[in-house]
Amino acid sequence: MSSPSPLSPVSEHQQRITDLVGLLPPTTVPLAEAVGLVLAEPVVAQESLPSFDNSAMDGYAVRAADIAGASPESPVVLPVVADIPAGSPVGDLSPGTAHRIMTGAPLPRGADAVVEVEATDSGTDAVAITAARDAGSFIRCAGVDVTAGATALPAGVLIGPGQVGLLAALGMHDVVAHPRPRVLVCSTGSELAEDPVPGSGQIRDSNSAMLAAAVEDAGGVALRRLWVADDVPRFLETLDAELHAGVDLLLTSGGVSAGAYEVVKDALGPRGVEFTKVAMQPGMPQGSGRYADTPVVCLPGNPVSSLVSFEVFVRPALRASYGHPRPHRPVLRAELPVPVTSPPGKRQFRRGRLDRATGTVEPWGPAGSGFLGWLAGADCLIDIPADVTELAEGDQVDVWDLSGG
Repeated sequence: MSSPSPLSPVSEHQQRITDLVGLLPPTTVPLAEAVGLVLAEPVVAQESLPSFDNSAMDGYAVRAADIAGASPESPVVLPVVADIPAGSPVGDLSPGTAHRIMTGAPLPRGADAVVEVEATDSGTDAVAITAARDAGSFIRCAGVDVTAGATALPAGVLIGPGQVGLLAALGMHDVVAHPRPRVLVCSTGSELAEDPVPGSGQIRDSNSAMLAAAVEDAGGVALRRLWVADDVPRFLETLDAELHAGVDLLLTSGGVSAGAYEVVKDALGPRGVEFTKVAMQPGMPQGSGRYADTPVVCLPGNPVSSLVSFEVFVRPALRASYGHPRPHRPVLRAELPVPVTSPPGKRQFRRGRLDRATGTVEPWGPAGSGFLGWLAGADCLIDIPADVTELAEGDQVDVWDLSGG
């Protein structure tokens, strides 16, 4: 008898999936749709920001020399000859006068300081100013934020609300970014039911809904959820019809183990997709490769195995595909309040609950792969190395924070 094939290390399979999905080519994206994407090229400002000198306060535009001796005991009184609300055209300030000015309004020519309203009597025809101000006080000069010709945002920046605000202020309507990966999610298994009430021996398809949600949470686009029975010709026919429009990844669940009726393995194995066993628990059977020139990742069908496999292999690959600067979940160190065992030779990803107040993490539910209720209650994965079989109370472990991005 031939010896069983050695198990692939988790890190090796992680790299295989990341390389398979790759970095998506950049495209032009409307600014309104760019939040969560990553700039593929730097943004060079075509104008300064602000584009004109303006007031940083509600107050009075003046010449600093005219109020040099102002104090509460000896205020300087100047006639107010103009009002400048924000958005007004700029005018000229004559020596010995003041213009009442609002925050963001353009500074009149000839003014070199703004006196905040709190240092005045708020007069409208004439204003009594009770404090001297140096030239430049409370003035936002043109280009003080961004200078025309300078790099406003470098390539690789994750676009959030602040970046959108800057780009909009610079007059940009679109950006060049790596697009969200489009993922076709497909569950397999004749035991899965589409009917509201499953028949005898059937269950509702939860994997496709779960994995589609995971794709969206990772920043991708789940184009459609499919269910296909354990029938190889029908499975291939369904894939051919769906892949014709083009997707960035085909993600399947189920049909990858060593038993009979493994439709994904039977259909895609002879067509270039490689199926292997990874040294991990849960989620040992895995598949990856290309079908119809589309990257394919095949996950096991048990719900816990499927979602854990997604977290370990697919999520970081999807985020890397659009250049996310942090493709992996945050990893924390926490203390075990109870002893834990792990199978030899397999890296275990155990569901857990993290207590941030105490810095402890407790295993959450049984270690089996079919416990959806326990899966929904977990907020982290306890990462136990393959060469560790026992951990004692008080030992420190790595914890993948599932609530962190």
